[in-house]
This record gives sequence, C-alpha cells and structure tokens, in this order.
Amino acid sequence: MLRLNEVKLPLNHTEAELPAAILARLDIAAEDLLGFTVFKRSYDARKKSAIVLIYSLDIEVADEAAVLAHRRHDTHLMPSPDMAYKFVADGAQLAAHPDFQRPVVIGIGPCGLLAALLLAQMGLRPIILERGKVVRERTVDTFGFWRQRKLNPESNVQFGEGGAGTFSDGKLYSQIKDPKHYGRKVLTEFVKAGAPEEIVYVSKPHIGTFRLVKMVEAMRETIEALGGEYRFDSKVTDIDIEETANGRQVRAVMLESGEKVVTDHVVLAIGHSARDTFQMLYDRGVYIEAKPFSIGFRVEHPQSLIDACRFGPNAGHPILGAADYKLVHHASNGRAVYSFCMCPGGTVVAAASEPGRLVTNGMSQYSRNERNANSAIVVSISPEVDYPDHPLAGMELQRRLEEKAFELGGGTYNAPGQLMGDFVAGRASTEFGAVVPSYKPGVHLTDLAQILPEYAVTALREAFPAFDKQLKGYFRHDAVLTGLETRTSSPIRIKRRDDTLQSLNTAGLFPAGEGAGYAGGILSAGVDGIKVAEAVALSMAAAQASLLSR
Repeated sequence: MLRLNEVKLPLNHTEAELPAAILARLDIAAEDLLGFTVFKRSYDARKKSAIVLIYSLDIEVADEAAVLAHRRHDTHLMPSPDMAYKFVADGAQLAAHPDFQRPVVIGIGPCGLLAALLLAQMGLRPIILERGKVVRERTVDTFGFWRQRKLNPESNVQFGEGGAGTFSDGKLYSQIKDPKHYGRKVLTEFVKAGAPEEIVYVSKPHIGTFRLVKMVEAMRETIEALGGEYRFDSKVTDIDIEETANGRQVRAVMLESGEKVVTDHVVLAIGHSARDTFQMLYDRGVYIEAKPFSIGFRVEHPQSLIDACRFGPNAGHPILGAADYKLVHHASNGRAVYSFCMCPGGTVVAAASEPGRLVTNGMSQYSRNERNANSAIVVSISPEVDYPDHPLAGMELQRRLEEKAFELGGGTYNAPGQLMGDFVAGRASTEFGAVVPSYKPGVHLTDLAQILPEYAVTALREAFPAFDKQLKGYFRHDAVLTGLETRTSSPIRIKRRDDTLQSLNTAGLFPAGEGAGYAGGILSAGVDGIKVAEAVALSMAAAQASLLSR
C-alpha cells in the first residue's frame, strides 16, 4: 500500500472526484488503481465560503515501485507505514508459571480500560478493582443526582465504570506524540466495541455519552471472556508496601471490605478526582509532586452562533457537523486563559464527587444537536506560584474553591452563574437573556468574582473581550458563565521512572492516566494505559527470567 497525503477537494465534492484526484496526483491510468481507503479526513475552514476537505489515503496500485519512482519528488507520497499492533510479551506463558500473580488494575476509566484490555489480550488475566458501579447503575445514580440533588460519592460523573470520560463529549483526539501508533490501537478497539467506524479517520472524532455506555459494556465482556475479573464496589483503601534490600515493593492492595488482594504489579489508573486515594498514597510514602492545572467557568453560547462564526454559509453541513473552537489569550498579568474540553451542541453537567462541593463539566451526545455550545474557559495556575507548600496543596485548593461554589449556588447543588457581560463589568446578574443555561439541577445568578482568586478574575475579564477578535460574536452579554471548573487535570503527578514506568520510589506500582498526571482526555489516557500494560508485561517477563536464571 501507498500513503498519499494532502489530497484536497471541495466540501461538496462528488464520490467520483476522489478517485479522479488520486489518478491525477499519481499520473496513472484508471486500471492501475486497484483500491483505496481513507486513512484521515480533515477540513480547512479558513475561507468560510470555500471550505476544503483534506484527505490522507492508503492506496493499492498495480506497480508500487514504478509509481514511487515516477513521483519521487512528491513529499506527500510514501509507502504506508505498518500500524498493526504487536504484543510485547506472551502473557499466557507467563501466567503458566507456578508463582504467577495476577496484575491488578485500579480504576476502569479510559486508561484502566485499555490497560486491562491489553493485559487480558496478552493472557495475563487482570483483576480490575473499581470503587464505583457498573456503567448502567452508575448512569442511574448520576442522572438521579442531576434531577433530585442526591449525590452518591462513589457513583457519579467521576467514579464508576468508564470513568469521567463516560459523561463527556467522548472526544477522541489528542496532540500527544504517538510514534508507535497506540492511538490507532485505541480507536480500533473502540470500533470493535461498537463505536462509529468514522472515528478511525475523521480529524476530530467523538462518540457521545450514550454510545460510550454501550461501548464500555462491550469491552468489559471482551476482557472477562479473556480471563479478566471485574470487581465493582471495591474501593482500595491501602497498599501493602514491603521494604526490601532493593527498595520498596508493592505486595498487595487492601479493600474497604477488609479483603486483601495479593499482587506485585498494580496499575494505578484512579482518575483525577480520587482525592482520598491521593492522600493514602502520600501517607504510604509514594512519591507525589504537585503539578499545574487550571480553574475557571463553563461558558455557553448558542450553537448556531458558533456554527456561523466558524463555517459561515456552510454552517449546518453534515460533514462539518456542530462547530467547535479553540481560544487562547495571554493576559497582561501573565496568566494564560484558554478554552478547554469544548462541547458542541451539548450541556453543562454537575460533576461533584464530594458532598458540599460543586464542580461542572461538559457533555455532548453523538448527535451534538442541543441548542447550546459550551466550553470551559480557564486560567492556568502552577504550584511554584499558587500552591507551593505541599504536594497535595493543589487538591486542597480545588476543594476550597468547590466549597465556595456550592455556597454561592445556594447550598443545594445549584450552580452559581452570571452573564458574561455582567462578569466583565463587575456586577451581579439578576436575569437571563436569550441564552438559557443547560446545567441541572439549576443555575443561581450571582457574582462569580466571589469564587476565584483575584488574578483569575482579572485574567478572565480581559480574555472574554479579547476572544471576540478571534471568534466574532463571542463576547456576548447574555452568554452564560456557570461555575466552577476545577478538574481540568490532576493537581498531582505520581512520578514514575522513564524506563519501567514504575513509581519513582515504589516498585510494582505503575501510575497511569489522568489521575497520575500522565494524560489529558480519553485518547491520551487510553494510550497511556497501553504503555503501562506493556510495562507490566515486560516487568513480569523480566522477573520470571531472573527466577529461572538462579
């Protein structure tokens, strides 16, 4: 196969124009083109009246060598790279050893899910411990919280099968470097589990919550069929760490039920909201450091406004779908303000996981057909400047801000809100305009400047008018700000070795995904899960080889 990049066609091109473009680019006869598939499709919307689709194609021709020689100066033509995934170890052989101990995966969000799947596919029969419930029961609890204000601290937007990514837009794109094509493996496994086939080739793929639920269930069935064992309502409350001559080594994990699960390989995929687990790890001496994250609000505009701003007369085109945006402003006080987790045609959701604290997130279904667009607009903060005193100080800052948001919303899990124009002008809002907030249970209008630190308020007030220069119409008086967004990423990093991916000071502990500070979003978390699963398998293989050599 040959890979041909940068094939550009009009948005409304016909089906016949794509093979015709291939023939013209390669300068071959029609009979020499044996077939092709779309590897990637994106668009260039800089000229709104003439949006262009850009294809990368895998092409089969009658004589590859002749085509490559003839088109040797075309830098966008090359042999298709081998992207097939290859397992790093024979897990079945490792599992047959009499001293084999099954690896444990803690947390079954996107990272834990892919780690468990890879371990199961290699024959290592992982045990998966999840503090929350199966995804269907978790969905009932979450919708119950949104409708009736009844928070279950162990079953909500943050905790339960599927992790926080389940109640999101299901965005599957990332800017991580991925030379081994692990992202392709993630997307392929998602398609096998029922995700739309288009996620493999469109430039900004997404799934949506309802499809994610079915997909997570299908992947659980696959893992169990391969020998994996799920245990729900199984909260890890402690880790048994032995001090050996070679350093600290994990020997077991303890559950809230009192059960002890013996293992010397633990994948720690706990997510960015497992604050009690962060505290336990710190108390056990696992090396943790504070890391930067961001704080701000969710902002809602009419989706029709964003579509028109981004696509002009092509707004509503089925290939383009609901428009998104990406905005950045460097404020005069030195703070960066940027859009995060933008959800076209979606809703703002209640994402609390602790009683008496309030936090928001964004969610979309696959159709992205709700009337509002929403995005977090957040301000970067860092431990060096804003919470320097303790590795867990960022976590405590999150808690304090979320408590303020809960109180300002009225103490009922209503979210505090404000119109954008009023926020910039420094006055409390008293009534909504044309933009109706989507957050449930409800939004209580107030003055959001009371929640955030002064530096964040100053930066945000400067950024909203500045964003209007990047996206005309963005600075709209009645756009709704809903507070508070604090969980953009983990406030800590459970630092690991570059070579083995094990904890810096605790062997057998493999920090992974968003909670450990090594991912941000579904795709990057899944990729990290694969990397860590490989590291676990290689560690097991090395340990067995060492035993056999004695």
